[in-house]
Amino acid sequence: ERPYVMVKEDKNLTGNIRFEGFCIDLLKAIAQQVGFQYKIELVPDNMYGVFIPETNSWNGIVQELMERRADLAVASMTINYARESVIDFTKPFMNLGIGILFKVPTSQPTRLFSFMNPLAIEIWLYVLAAYILVSFALFVMARFSPYEWKNPHPCYKETDIVENQFSISNSFWFITGTFLRQGSGLNPKATSTRIVGGCWFFFCLIIISSYTANLAAFLTVERMISPIESASDLADQTEISYGTLEGGSTMTFFRDSKIGIYQKMWRYMENRKAAVFVKTYEDGIKRVMEGSYAFLMESTMLDYAVQRDCNLTQIGGLLDSKGYGIATPKGSPWRDKISLAILELQEKGIIQILYDKWWKNTGDVCNRDDKSKESKANALGVENIGGVFVVLLCGLALAVVVAIFEFCWNSRKNLNTENQSLCSEMAQELRFAMHCHGSKSKHRPRKRNCIKCSSGPTYVPSNMSMPNVGVHYNYFN
Repeated sequence: ERPYVMVKEDKNLTGNIRFEGFCIDLLKAIAQQVGFQYKIELVPDNMYGVFIPETNSWNGIVQELMERRADLAVASMTINYARESVIDFTKPFMNLGIGILFKVPTSQPTRLFSFMNPLAIEIWLYVLAAYILVSFALFVMARFSPYEWKNPHPCYKETDIVENQFSISNSFWFITGTFLRQGSGLNPKATSTRIVGGCWFFFCLIIISSYTANLAAFLTVERMISPIESASDLADQTEISYGTLEGGSTMTFFRDSKIGIYQKMWRYMENRKAAVFVKTYEDGIKRVMEGSYAFLMESTMLDYAVQRDCNLTQIGGLLDSKGYGIATPKGSPWRDKISLAILELQEKGIIQILYDKWWKNTGDVCNRDDKSKESKANALGVENIGGVFVVLLCGLALAVVVAIFEFCWNSRKNLNTENQSLCSEMAQELRFAMHCHGSKSKHRPRKRNCIKCSSGPTYVPSNMSMPNVGVHYNYFN
């Protein structure tokens, strides 16, 4: 198995010099440290060793050690409970876990509505809801606040009619114009409606700025389609098959696991043994390259494959944590000596040097653009810009309080001659304000004078006869 143990291509070589790899160099360093000589042999069935319930026996390297046909097993052999119960292991010389090897996803094709990608779908829905909510809130508060009702004829102060510029259509137009950063020709006059407008301005500033910044990221970063992101994604679908090395510790991990997701994955693999299990790591990597297949393998071998082929990648994190150890028969006197040698080699950095030699410095490492692969533009969700919606709601709540205060203040300042309580008058005005199809004009309450007489963009009927004037005037918007 590359890069642990490999047979050299020269057929004339004999003995130990026929082999090369990480485990060969590690065995040489341990032999020099402990002081023993060795002869390397390959296991006949090319298996690491797994328990076979049908025959109540083991195969592979474990069987060789149990029958004492070998004194040591130096390989990428995982330490687990089942093996430890029948053979001995030294201290681990390498830590690892189970990873998912998959083919690099293809680039995402350009779509007609790609401009919506910078914001998540829920954000678009929340923006639409905010647009409708703020428009209605502005309409209701403008009709409820006395300071939004103005005399349509500034030169004719005795009129009994006051008008409001914020009809239901004008309210939506004002919110639309400000959201698109354009003018609408309407300006709130009351403090409450100005608070609504100010909070909406701030909301639009954050949303538009965030959208623009993320749109630039989407246009510059290559988008990739990855059908799976984790082991749970694999377990929840059937289009992509997945498997592992037959007879290895990874297969044993899924077979003996008590975790629901892994049990579900094992049932899938067990029902498709011939289609998903492979004999060697090379066969598994080859199947991944053919597409629609994910290979569950140990992370050290996965790193080795990914670093040498830019079309391969790791999906998600590690599924477990374990280690490689040198196996010996039960009660072997070599176990403790080799364990001490491994610890010393780790402290001196020798094992790390060997790892770098066979994983990183072999000359066939893939020169992938790590920056472009790691860079990824993600749609902005609630966790990114959800706070601006909270600010908007707080602003609307403040505007409601201010509108009520404005109404109470104006009512106390301009007492009605009718014997009507403040609460009943407020309820009457609120009912009028909530009437969406109501007129934009109303009769001014008696003894309630216009606080500030100013012109505004209002509709006035033509040919209105002015008192004491012999000429008719036409007023237009």
